[in-house]
Amino acid sequence: MSITWKGVFPAVTTKFTDNDELDFDAFDANIEAQIEAGVDGIVLGGSLGEASVLSDTEKDALLAHAVKLVNKRVYVIMNIAEQTTKAALQCAANAEKLGADGLMMLPPLRYKADDAETVKYFTDVAKSTKLPIMIYNNPYDYKIEVTLDMFEELAKYENIQAVKESTRDVSNVTRMINRFGNRFAIMTGVDTLALESLFMGADGWIAGLVDAFPKETVAVYRLAKAERMKEALAIYRWFLPVLELDIHPKLVQYIKLAESVTGLGTETVRLPRLKITGEERDRVLGVIKHAVKHRPELPVGSWGVEVEAEVDVTGVS
Repeated sequence: MSITWKGVFPAVTTKFTDNDELDFDAFDANIEAQIEAGVDGIVLGGSLGEASVLSDTEKDALLAHAVKLVNKRVYVIMNIAEQTTKAALQCAANAEKLGADGLMMLPPLRYKADDAETVKYFTDVAKSTKLPIMIYNNPYDYKIEVTLDMFEELAKYENIQAVKESTRDVSNVTRMINRFGNRFAIMTGVDTLALESLFMGADGWIAGLVDAFPKETVAVYRLAKAERMKEALAIYRWFLPVLELDIHPKLVQYIKLAESVTGLGTETVRLPRLKITGEERDRVLGVIKHAVKHRPELPVGSWGVEVEAEVDVTGVS
């Protein structure tokens, strides 16, 4: 199997009903909006997808449902975030059986594995599956960095194809390219550094606020790749205050609130998370509503094909 690791891949939220069950109706509405906007894939069960509070049964149900819903219109990527190699191997096997197009893999959770242990964890899974794999490199949140020397070892496995670059060091995009050329596709994974990373040569964007603002996210990506820098930057500057919601410990609550404001989801989260209230809610709502009020006019044309017109940045500040 192979994936073209380019474009916008939303890290989608997991929708819940008020009875704390998977809300497939709300999920479907959001995914259809993403596809209509022109995204290239979706990532299930990531940090934003509340993976830590999903049961294995729920993860499998979510994947099976998404595969059927998407019906090959975009790629479906399943995240693996486990504590043991045994569990990771089972997740990979389930994902392959249920029709996932690829995997995203975090290093082992809880235990701070050393370099050799981390490489073996990734390669044991790679050897067990035909699915393409994207390594999630996020030492800021998960305390294990996948170094260039470790990627040298991982390069031996053809199905380890991409990295979600979330080190928060934009220079790492250039380091990867200088060391490996195009051996690994680079997917920027931090919303507030996305445009900078795309300018440095990242191939795609694993995005968070796309869940609430899909067309704007796709526009920034496509304008950047078309080297229409001024237009991409105008939208990005409008977008940045909202994108900063992605780098907060409560990113799930914040982004779900944004989804509810834009009509693409609900605020419902799973305990122990709680909906935000009081001054915090007012502040975050203010950021979201300001962005909605001052939305830039986007290029006219088919989002599934290309950006065709100039951006009207009237009102963007």
